[in-house]
Amino acid sequence: MSLTSTLYTGLSGLDVNQTQLNVVGNNIANANTVGFKASRALFKSQFYVTTVAGTAPTTDTGGSNPSQLGLGAQVSSIQEDFSPGTIEPTGVNTDMAVNGDGFFVLKTPAGQQFTRDGSFTLNSDDQLVTTSGNFVQGFGVDAQNNVIPGALQDVTIPLGATSTAKATTSVTLQGNLNAAGAVATGQSILNSQLLTTVGGAAAPTGTTLLTNLASESAPGTALINVGDVYTLAGQKDGRDLAPQTFTVTATSTVNDLNTFFNQGLGIDTTVGGTPPPGATIETSTTNPNAATLVVTGNLGTENSLSLAGSDFASSTGNTPFAFADGTDNAGFTSNPNGESIHTSYTAYDSLGNPINVDVTAVLQSKSTSGNTWEFYATSADNQGGTGTVLGDGTLTFNGNGQLTQVTGNTISINRAGTGAISPLTLTMDFSGVSQLAGTSSDLVMTAQDGSGIGTLQSFSVGTDGTITGSYSNGLTKTLGQVALATFKNDDGLIDNGSNTYSASPDSGVAVVSGAQALGAGSIQAGALELSNVDLSKEFTNLIVASTGYSAASKVITTSDQLLTDLLNTTR
Repeated sequence: MSLTSTLYTGLSGLDVNQTQLNVVGNNIANANTVGFKASRALFKSQFYVTTVAGTAPTTDTGGSNPSQLGLGAQVSSIQEDFSPGTIEPTGVNTDMAVNGDGFFVLKTPAGQQFTRDGSFTLNSDDQLVTTSGNFVQGFGVDAQNNVIPGALQDVTIPLGATSTAKATTSVTLQGNLNAAGAVATGQSILNSQLLTTVGGAAAPTGTTLLTNLASESAPGTALINVGDVYTLAGQKDGRDLAPQTFTVTATSTVNDLNTFFNQGLGIDTTVGGTPPPGATIETSTTNPNAATLVVTGNLGTENSLSLAGSDFASSTGNTPFAFADGTDNAGFTSNPNGESIHTSYTAYDSLGNPINVDVTAVLQSKSTSGNTWEFYATSADNQGGTGTVLGDGTLTFNGNGQLTQVTGNTISINRAGTGAISPLTLTMDFSGVSQLAGTSSDLVMTAQDGSGIGTLQSFSVGTDGTITGSYSNGLTKTLGQVALATFKNDDGLIDNGSNTYSASPDSGVAVVSGAQALGAGSIQAGALELSNVDLSKEFTNLIVASTGYSAASKVITTSDQLLTDLLNTTR
């Protein structure tokens, strides 16, 4: 071999070590690049010149090995190290890191690309994008906010957007009803002053016109006039009831007023009691030409009524009745008692209007096989002139305090005149209610599936990439899911720069799924994956590469000197 070959051998050493220096320099330059993967240069020898072929052993010789002379080195490959980098929390909710295998999927002008760099932001259209403006891809949701897998789309997080209202269909109630309480036996009984007809010649009945009512003490003066508008605002166990109005017409009767009292005070007249609950007109036992307006409430302490004279007054301040406990004609006593509990909750109609519903449960009976409670549902938001009473039902418990039967737990609320779908029908789930002995009863609404209109205020990303939005009305909804892609051979990916990769024939096709599925890792929100460059290792490689480069240059200078010496021998 000539000295000229030695020059080219040294040159190949310069080339490969220069490549190594380039790789090391790129790694060091990107030591703080988010999601960067370090590379390494691998060398291999170039072809060899065989100067002596080997011979096989014979009986006369032991054989000889071949003699070959190498002609330098070349770069075998430059491999990227896809081992994970350290994950550092940032507190920015749009930042994401992949913990494990997988790449975020991007839509770019050059087509589909992939990245480990999760430093995302929201653009002016509420789309999740990279710092280069590429769109992050994921899965959308259907009308029920369930993720639709398979079809990729731009991930959108519409902060500030309003959610549509959803009518309540189910309400969950939980608590414990005190089994040690007393069975309800008493009711509120309120009666007016003695009433007669104008002139005092006859006692009023249910069909008597309201304009013909007068007090026994002043039979010549009508208590109520046509056109009067009265407001009823009583109390039930100290709770203020929603005011209800009654307009007197020329045909309004005492029965009409009784119905109004039942509706306005939330008295359920379909259930039992002695006397029967509801407003009636009772003839006086002391004056056959007079009668008393009697208002009887439902059983239970929580159903106790309070109705002062000023609680039924006209717009001009007229208070025609003076209600008090007891009555003079039947020996009734006003004594509401018995174990009971009241709770209220808010439901929503189809337009998102809040609807307040009151539920009162009363211990109805006890037996060796278990106890029975009766519950009453009322709502001042019940429209259409049907009053506040929505219905009643029963809760039956066995001897272990477990609920065994429920009746009447589906109620309908009239929404006529509101523009919402009417009626609003919802079911109350009492399965979480027990009945054990305690100091008192408790009952509370723990969940309901309706909502009013709300504004998307914040969001979070789960480990599976699911994006959950939080609205101002307390509602949470799934907004979508960030997608991840995995490959059979990550080393086969083409590095496009800017922290993006493209698939190649050797990488295999991208397998796109949600995080924690099909071999993909999890997503850690509010964090970024740092570069996996090991500076101590790179500085070592830098020394090795520079030493190799210097040594290769020495080969060239030595060969050059020898050639010069050879030429000088001819002079």
